[in-house]
Amino acid sequence: MLTSAQLVDWERDGFVVLPGAVDPAACDELREHVIAKLAAADPSVDGGLTVFDTTSQDHAQEEYFLTSGDVVRWFLEDGAVVDGELTRPLELAVNKLGHAMHDLDPVFDRFSRTPMLAELAADVGLRDPLLLQSMYIFKQPDIGGEVTCHCDHTFLWTEPQSVIGFWFAIEDATIDNGCLWAAPGHHREPARTRLRRQGAGTVMEVLDPSPWPVDDLVPLEAEKGTMVVLHGTLPHWSAPNTSTKSRHAYTLHLIDGTATYPADNWLQRRPSMPLRGFDR
Repeated sequence: MLTSAQLVDWERDGFVVLPGAVDPAACDELREHVIAKLAAADPSVDGGLTVFDTTSQDHAQEEYFLTSGDVVRWFLEDGAVVDGELTRPLELAVNKLGHAMHDLDPVFDRFSRTPMLAELAADVGLRDPLLLQSMYIFKQPDIGGEVTCHCDHTFLWTEPQSVIGFWFAIEDATIDNGCLWAAPGHHREPARTRLRRQGAGTVMEVLDPSPWPVDDLVPLEAEKGTMVVLHGTLPHWSAPNTSTKSRHAYTLHLIDGTATYPADNWLQRRPSMPLRGFDR
């Protein structure tokens, strides 16, 4: 799937950008499917009012979040809930859907399991790729929150490190509406923190207090249909969306089945729903 030049980029930078990797029609189908599901949902019956905020990380202490590894749940933007009530329609209030759409929803399953993605997983070194987590991210107009600088290994720990992120631009992602930024080459550094379960909640364990290399971040603007592959220890960030245009994206996180997935990771599944690879 990847050319020799792209593999050089991958090894050097810790990410590779693939314009036109996905048919824009497939992006439109996924977006329309998600909007239809939210339009038909009743927040008072179907879900919670948990705000997803990477600055405070309060959601990481809530059962609604900690039991979402093998279901599909929504998480709201800070500012969309006031005094326990939604201030806007659900489809304009959601921060993201997560975390098992790829296994539970046929439209997401079809988008997530293609021969191209299987080849790509092999190209970046996964010997036994398993689809661990899926997130549909809205980056809502005006209120789309910042995603603080982090690496995915912090939240989806394996020993040795094996997590890979497949990020898809479902809509155009620009600097104005909160595109990804990444720090090239810093994937060679170990993770600085690790989120793990402790009691009924989680704790962020500090492994290295050094600040993230935010001065080295570069923007990864992406047209609809672009795919970005992210190494698990690559620092990346996205700004708040203060524009009038949304920035929908879909992220799929993979791990290698040959690595150990610790029991104190926040994301866990019931034994009756084991992780699967690309076979449909």
